[in-house]
Amino acid sequence: MANAIDPSTSMAALFGSRVRRLRTAAGLTQAELGQKTHVVSTRITQIERTSGAKPTLDLAQALDAVLGADNLLVELWPYVYRETFPDWSRKFMEYSERAVAIQQYAAHVVPGLLQTESYAREVLSLDALLDGKEQLEERLTARMGRQERLGSHHRPELWAVLDEAVLRRPIGGHPVMRKQLERLLGAATERHVALQVLPFDQGGHEAMGGSLTILTLPDGSEVAYTEGADYGQLIEEPTIVSRYKVIYDRLRATALPPLMSLDMIRSAMEGDYRGTSIPSRSERRRLAQEQLQQSGRGRLRGGGRRVPRHRPRP
Repeated sequence: MANAIDPSTSMAALFGSRVRRLRTAAGLTQAELGQKTHVVSTRITQIERTSGAKPTLDLAQALDAVLGADNLLVELWPYVYRETFPDWSRKFMEYSERAVAIQQYAAHVVPGLLQTESYAREVLSLDALLDGKEQLEERLTARMGRQERLGSHHRPELWAVLDEAVLRRPIGGHPVMRKQLERLLGAATERHVALQVLPFDQGGHEAMGGSLTILTLPDGSEVAYTEGADYGQLIEEPTIVSRYKVIYDRLRATALPPLMSLDMIRSAMEGDYRGTSIPSRSERRRLAQEQLQQSGRGRLRGGGRRVPRHRPRP
């Protein structure tokens, strides 16, 4: 077929090829398919030829239902959607899906993997470049979908250091924030998740410009990702990644130990910030040593969760 698009060139091309094949098998013209899915026929042409805007999630669902694709098109859609992001962003997502360990410092908001749906909707809606409600729902669906990996058999180890600002800023109002903090407390009981809070009294640090993520891949290699309000940068050069690893280790070393961090999250959940008692740095070091001594072969009291063997250097 002279005008056929090579489905190996992109996920959008693969999606369009599948739509064309299913439409032909169903004996429908592009105009008939457009009528059944409530779009103009030229929209179907754009999808099949990989021209124009990418299909929305709603349209993918409609096409799937009309063509009897048994969720094939719906399952392909997140990969088509991902192609709307810059190359470095797509590559980071691909690395994240393969990572066996994820270490994150969150400067402003709860990490996406730990967000509730309501909290995520509020965070995503703050994007000044957001193009309407439909795009918001698409982004929300993609974010919630990425969380499924935390419950899978091949789930990664997740260690997150949360800046105190993450707990104090009531995004979406107090009801949304309370549910989000409850989610953090629940996640911290999982054996593969560790949380720490970096309190304000630690002052300045090397990662103040934005959030930081270190990914460990199955082959043992590592990549780093830094992100601000309107930028992101993927770092793959080993020597530079090593520098970011040192920065992250320093953040973990100066943050509250896990059990004390959970106490601070509980206090924030009750809105009792002034009642949160943060020990001095020397006292925190002493308490952290006591927790390690009492943990019994790598276990912390109360949580029933094994702490990863690698510990930050003092």
